Amino acid sequence: MHIMEGFLPASHALGWTAVSAPFVIAGALRIRTIIRDTPEARMTLAASGAFAFVLSALKIPSVTGSCSHPTGTGLGAIVFGPSVMALMGVIVLLFQALLLAHGGLTTLGANTFSMAVVGPWVAWGVWKLAGRLGLSFAVSVFLAAALGDLATYVTTSVQLALAYPDPASGIAGAALKFGSIFAVTQVPLAIAEGLLTVVVIEALSGKTRDKDRIALLAGGEK
Repeated sequence: MHIMEGFLPASHALGWTAVSAPFVIAGALRIRTIIRDTPEARMTLAASGAFAFVLSALKIPSVTGSCSHPTGTGLGAIVFGPSVMALMGVIVLLFQALLLAHGGLTTLGANTFSMAVVGPWVAWGVWKLAGRLGLSFAVSVFLAAALGDLATYVTTSVQLALAYPDPASGIAGAALKFGSIFAVTQVPLAIAEGLLTVVVIEALSGKTRDKDRIALLAGGEK
């Protein structure tokens, strides 16, 4: 992730685009609602998008046809929910494809699904679960961001395996091989992203009480 331009078969590229499209539409509707109801959240929305853009632009070569990098989508998913990151993620990926030759237009749907759909939903789910388990604010944020990052790469491994199954072990074997190669660079990156996300949320929310921080960042009252 990002899977490079032209690397996926056309049928796979179209299929992932079709799967991602409903999430992007839902994200657009969600962002419109947030801006209408809580216009003061615009700056935090913009910061979430910028955070994802900067982090996901820091690429390290990894699996053939792809690369490793932080995703930055956990921050927006924690503060606003996972839906908003589908639209912001596709915008980030589109700009990177056009301006940085990072990813591509034919693989935009696949990259959107892994980074802007699966990653944010996993991050949000982990955030909610950690809260129910009574984990501290910082630990909850760390786990959400780090595991959301790793989920993106597990998804990319499956996407690559579906396109290029191993001749002997098939899709499962290929996914394991892709995932193992990604892990060398991605596990440390996920840990770093988790720590950085904690620092950023702490900085944005100041000394507000833990239970009030996310509501405050999202434009709600303390």
